[in-house]
Amino acid sequence: MLKKLSLDIQTFRELRESNYLYVDKTEYAYNLITGGRRFFLARPRRFGKSLFTSTLDEILQGHKELFEELWISNSDYQWQKHGVIALDFSALGITNLETFQQNQKNLR
Repeated sequence: MLKKLSLDIQTFRELRESNYLYVDKTEYAYNLITGGRRFFLARPRRFGKSLFTSTLDEILQGHKELFEELWISNSDYQWQKHGVIALDFSALGITNLETFQQNQKNLR
């Protein structure tokens, strides 16, 4: 049976639990998690940043059951639970630099 294509789902959990098509990027996530200290994820708008960070979140929280049949489930990854801090700036309603600076002050 063909899997459904998603146009608007941005969370890995929802994508997997609803049986949507997922292009497996877990090898990249594994290399990112195990291979360095600091990374800057720069990609164009609407290019999968939210879905990728959601995937990293689920991996780092140890939710192995979501990754059945994906690359990382057959790797040597240990599935330890790690703390994850998620900052969602889209919820702030930022439209310009001035709004961003004002909202940033409110976060302190």
